[in-house]
Amino acid sequence: MTIIPTPLEGCLLIKPRIFNDDRGYFFESFNQQRFADATGFNVNFVQDNQSYSTKGVLRGLHLQKGRFSQAKLVRVTKGEVLDVAVDLRKGSATYGQYYGVHLTEQNNEQFFIPRGFAHGFTVLSDEAVFQYKCDNYYNKESESGLHYADPDLNIDWQLSGSDVLVSDKDLELPFLKDAPDFGF
Repeated sequence: MTIIPTPLEGCLLIKPRIFNDDRGYFFESFNQQRFADATGFNVNFVQDNQSYSTKGVLRGLHLQKGRFSQAKLVRVTKGEVLDVAVDLRKGSATYGQYYGVHLTEQNNEQFFIPRGFAHGFTVLSDEAVFQYKCDNYYNKESESGLHYADPDLNIDWQLSGSDVLVSDKDLELPFLKDAPDFGF
């Protein structure tokens, strides 16, 4: 695998080594020891999640607060998404900044997002299957996030406003300037 640092410290783009032949392809999507050796992060993933969405769906920006915060390793197995992480670590040089990456079924890339970040994605293809590993269990009382259209974040979701499908719950999320302390 190839590890590519992003402008947000700790967020990494991971390109797998893909073996192609006349039958198709093979790649190792995750190996705990290789991940730790390549990234320097000894993360113990405890929960795998998967979502299916259609074009224009925007999920996020989500996070788990405090002791229930989660590091995530995300990838797309069908379609294409714009995946975004927002740094919410107090004292970080990149606090309040975001980074986005295209994850597709063709590139098989993964995005590692450490604890202390909000996370979201938009579906750019007709359909998308999105998978992610988490290093902490989901806790409903610790669920939180930021409004996807926060003007201070100014995220280019690569969809026009009328094409975006957002849950009512996500529409109620606060802007960063009004957000509570997330415990990072």
